[in-house]
Amino acid sequence: MTKPINLFEYESLAKEQLSSMAWDYYRSGAMDEITLHKNRTTFEQYQLYPRMLVDVSHIDLNTSILGQNLSIPIGVAPMAFQCLAHPEGEIATAKVTSNLKTLLILSTLSTTSLEEVATCQSHNLRWFQLYIHRDKGLTKALVERAELAGYTALCVTVDAPVMGRREADIRNQFSLPSPLKLANLVTMTDLTIPQTIGESGLFAYFQQQIDPSITWKDIEWLQSITKLPIVLKGILRGDDAILALKHGVKAIIVSNHGGRQLDGAISSLDALPRIITAIDNKIDVIMDGGIRRGTDIFKALALGAKMVLVGRPILWGLAVDGETGVAHILQLLRDELALAMALSGCPSLAEINESFLISPKS
Repeated sequence: MTKPINLFEYESLAKEQLSSMAWDYYRSGAMDEITLHKNRTTFEQYQLYPRMLVDVSHIDLNTSILGQNLSIPIGVAPMAFQCLAHPEGEIATAKVTSNLKTLLILSTLSTTSLEEVATCQSHNLRWFQLYIHRDKGLTKALVERAELAGYTALCVTVDAPVMGRREADIRNQFSLPSPLKLANLVTMTDLTIPQTIGESGLFAYFQQQIDPSITWKDIEWLQSITKLPIVLKGILRGDDAILALKHGVKAIIVSNHGGRQLDGAISSLDALPRIITAIDNKIDVIMDGGIRRGTDIFKALALGAKMVLVGRPILWGLAVDGETGVAHILQLLRDELALAMALSGCPSLAEINESFLISPKS
């Protein structure tokens, strides 16, 4: 097999490797997939505005987030069920992020336990993504396990009090094939993704288990039971960002859940400047959604993000070539970002700013 040379080629090859149910689960968005596609097309609306005659013989990609040093401003977003893509799943992803010294956010709904993932990393550049379940005792136990295993932040997903309507999953009656399981939950409560007729099993799980009543008081409750910093994933409005600041949140991930929740919602990139203006550099801001090229990362950083997270492309890498595929995905993005910086006249991340973009409103 000829080695893919970009993320789009990985996506095409991944489709050939995955079952139709797994492919549809990973690829699809909510309803008409308007937001899913908008996440990509918004990047195309910004033009790069490079400067010349700058010494770019050395490109510095180092950054930090919540005081932790990273080798690249590219982390891995929390994604459920990675073992659907490859038997090594989350283990392969964890090994790659450890080798690259960059951030991994592990999903509550991972198919490998949070403890096992932690043992695969030589550092603690890992956060635990948390869904707040109806059973607060279960939620508290997950937080305690994450602390004990050396996770350094809790990433609370706030854009999924209920699950968006994902029609591909309904059509396929999505469920986890045996022997895959909810590795973080099965030993605690024997929770599983139910097999349902005419419905997505994951949708049924959310209806049964995830608490739709969560408010800012639940963020306060989490802060009362843990010393870990709280990161909120799914903020799209400036006023919500200000509330996050008031509630002591330490970082925000600007995200629309990869277009998988509210169809028609604003794209992550369009939401980013509003969040940056609202928080006025008081906390770190991360962005995910639609990243496929190094130039996409450059644009997100220029609009104020400290770093970006990559989701689906990691799954394509897993499906095509396991750990090696994931490593190549991140290497491609790293190299493309370094190239974009060099050709734009930006030798370091600190120098990237909005002056290097011509926005669609200009």
